[in-house]
Amino acid sequence: MSSVNKVILIGRLGKDPEIRYTNDSTPVANFSIATSEYYKDKNGERQESTEWHNIVAWRQLAEISEKFLHKGKLVFIEGKLRTRSWEDKDGNKKYATEVVADNITMLGRKEDDEQGGNQGGGNYGNSNGKSNTGGSYQDNSRPQGAASTGKAADMQIDDDDLPF
Repeated sequence: MSSVNKVILIGRLGKDPEIRYTNDSTPVANFSIATSEYYKDKNGERQESTEWHNIVAWRQLAEISEKFLHKGKLVFIEGKLRTRSWEDKDGNKKYATEVVADNITMLGRKEDDEQGGNQGGGNYGNSNGKSNTGGSYQDNSRPQGAASTGKAADMQIDDDDLPF
């Protein structure tokens, strides 16, 4: 039996992406997004629960993230979960679970970006010479056999449909 490791999130950036470079000059961007859900407590009052997700973007997707994603920007993230482990200076084992982004789509209206001072999205070409639409960029550097539907770019989401 095969397995599935797929994450789909829509949320807002908590701060601008931080970019760094590996020893072989590969760009890596790290940022976090917040997702919220609402529920009623035992008294019937509406409560909000916010979850923060750590996102990692590699190569061209990292460069696109640095250029166009800013604090407060609404994004659609598609990727997979990865858990890293390491030992701290005291020898304690530490873990971090992150979403490795395969696809990032900037959501929201263009006028929201202009009013907020952020740069708007646009169409980004990928490495096979074709272009994606809807302000989406897909990382095509994944291994062969891993497929993407590209349907996120066709998704129409209104701000009123979002729970935050």
